[in-house]
Amino acid sequence: MSKDVGDFGQPPHATRNKDVVEQRLKDVAAGTGLQETLTIEWRTKPQVVQVIDMPVESLYYNPGTHRIRAQRSFDPQQDRRLDDDPWSDESQAYLQYLLQAEPSDPSKRDKDFEELKQSLKDFRQNEPGLITREGILVNGNTRAAALRELGVADIRVAVLPDSCTWGDINKVELSLQLRHDTRRPYSYINRLLTIDEQVEAGRPLKEVARDFRIRESTAEQDLWVLSCLRDLRDRSTTDDAQLRLLDFEDAQEKLREVHRAYAKESKADPKKAELLKENRLAAIVMDFSKTDVRLIEADFRTRYLEHRLPDELKAAPAAPAERVIPGINRAVKAEVPQVATARAFTDSVLRAKAVIRAGDKVSLAQSEKAASVFEEAHKAVEDALEPAGKDARVRKRKQAAPDRLNDACQDIEQCITDMVLASGSRSLDEEALDEAVLKLKATLRKLALATVQSIEVPGEGVEWLRDAVRQEQP
Repeated sequence: MSKDVGDFGQPPHATRNKDVVEQRLKDVAAGTGLQETLTIEWRTKPQVVQVIDMPVESLYYNPGTHRIRAQRSFDPQQDRRLDDDPWSDESQAYLQYLLQAEPSDPSKRDKDFEELKQSLKDFRQNEPGLITREGILVNGNTRAAALRELGVADIRVAVLPDSCTWGDINKVELSLQLRHDTRRPYSYINRLLTIDEQVEAGRPLKEVARDFRIRESTAEQDLWVLSCLRDLRDRSTTDDAQLRLLDFEDAQEKLREVHRAYAKESKADPKKAELLKENRLAAIVMDFSKTDVRLIEADFRTRYLEHRLPDELKAAPAAPAERVIPGINRAVKAEVPQVATARAFTDSVLRAKAVIRAGDKVSLAQSEKAASVFEEAHKAVEDALEPAGKDARVRKRKQAAPDRLNDACQDIEQCITDMVLASGSRSLDEEALDEAVLKLKATLRKLALATVQSIEVPGEGVEWLRDAVRQEQP
């Protein structure tokens, strides 16, 4: 395998594996039976590569695989060891552990892994993996882990060309992962990290989005979410604890809705957009449901939450002074006080959750204090959501009738267009139209009666409707 910038080097038994691979490729080429191949995307062109059998125990898990990129941070010490010596027995064992673990909580066994293992036991291997000539698994890491647990001696793998680099490995892995087949998709956070990695490597976002079969706007949304998550991770840091990106694995839909609401609000009022974002992110950190998070708007704290917070969670940060950008000597406005206060609350919740998640890495006193802060914050938000929900339901009821009339107006506008087109082609059903107009007339009478019963001081529109109906009455 050719050298590449930032690669992981060669595994200890690379030469021995290469000899075995070369010999088995020769044996397959010399045989007279049907040869199995795999088509991959190789340097922008389709490439057919040969499939052979290899002893599964001789192969190495890929330390750069995108499948467990976020999960590596589960054990910081093991993560550092992976960077320092990815081919050691300890590092390879850690990779195998993560391949079997649940993406959102690596302390648990992944049910999907168990299903894969059972499938391999019942039906054996349906499609080949992919390796370098040195025995590094480019595709099929999870299958190799399952086969090892089952005690299966060999794995079917296709072999990359001898000239491959670590850059080739990353590109081929990504192209295979994005195929429409039965392959397990990347977890949410790993997908965000992969998109970001591709963009940072200099690829146009439009091209990356096409590879992932998503719209460019969706890719932009994913990068915005990842930026928010990295910010939350950094803000959660204490002396002994920090949240990880994988701690937000199950918040995909909630985070996407935050982006949509933020983008909409920022067009009208950037300050309100920042408040909305901070308020909702705090609720997401506290694991509130998607329907609860939707109730939180920019004014959530001032209207519902502020008077319910304990004093220690009300403390506002000191007013920041303007900062000067070095080099150009230009002052930048300080953060809006309301936003700074909202961020301070979110920071308190983040740090508390980080300490709770740290387990035995922190003292019992630290853990108990963090749990108390988190519970008080959670209860305050939970209590505030009740009146916020009631008000939202009231607003929805108030707006329901006008919305339905606006929809009916749009339908009538479309009806006018359809009538013009039908008249031009002499295909208008005049009798059916007349029946529909009479039905509209009767409905408008009912609407006018309803306004008499519910509206004391009618506006211009309601008054016109009532007059029109009165003129129709004998």
